[in-house]
Amino acid sequence: MIDHLFAQKLMALRQKTKKIQPLIHCITNPISINDCANAILAVGSRPIMVEHPAEAAEITTSAAALCLNLGSITEARLQAMKLSSEAANKNNIPIILDTVGASCSSFRKNLLGEFIPLRKPQIIKGNISEILAVCGMDCHSSGVEANSSQLINKDNAEEYSRLLSSWAKKNSTVLLVSGPMDYVTDGNVSYLIKNGVPMMGNITGTGCMLNALTAAYAPVGLPIEAALLAAVSFGIAGEIAAKHSTGPGTFHMQLFDALYNLTDADIITKGKITEL
Repeated sequence: MIDHLFAQKLMALRQKTKKIQPLIHCITNPISINDCANAILAVGSRPIMVEHPAEAAEITTSAAALCLNLGSITEARLQAMKLSSEAANKNNIPIILDTVGASCSSFRKNLLGEFIPLRKPQIIKGNISEILAVCGMDCHSSGVEANSSQLINKDNAEEYSRLLSSWAKKNSTVLLVSGPMDYVTDGNVSYLIKNGVPMMGNITGTGCMLNALTAAYAPVGLPIEAALLAAVSFGIAGEIAAKHSTGPGTFHMQLFDALYNLTDADIITKGKITEL
């Protein structure tokens, strides 16, 4: 169960998001684009999925947050990301960045090495292997999935937290590490989120959806609150969906219903957030 005062902050963020319905500009990959849009809608924000370089920056200036995803990257989408992030910086629009594939592609790793210091995203999301790559630490993976030997668990959480919180503080950003245990830090405080189910790994795009949910909450709350609320909400929705599904297909359908119907009480009573 979440601490009462902490829960109040997260619930206020949920309600404000639904009231304001901020516009979220997403430049993401075609594999998960539909799911990301529907996830944003499910929690009360509004998605727009523009990626043509000729209009991307203009759309960003009318949005409340910019959600970027390196999955299945193309030259045109990369150009749109650069133009949109420049517009976001000029207009004080938060950038939420998903580092898909950073641990298996030197191209993406080098790209992020240039992009992050220049554009200073407020929230950087990835699995543990991707985040380690971004932070310049030892990592290895054979695909976009995290290496199982590097996953955060109760035995290594404090050591990871020491390393990752230091990097987050140095770079003035929030790190959101997805996995069986999610981890969030802004460099000053760090949290583990223990919600979720293994079935979430059996459908594609759940990491992308988590990034999109974080962006949905980012315009109306602190970056660390947005990341925490997205992680705990998505994890609980996964738990609820698993109870009403028989496999990946029905789980996928139930996941959006669970997100849409999630209540404050669900988050308060089922949320498993631990401060490190």
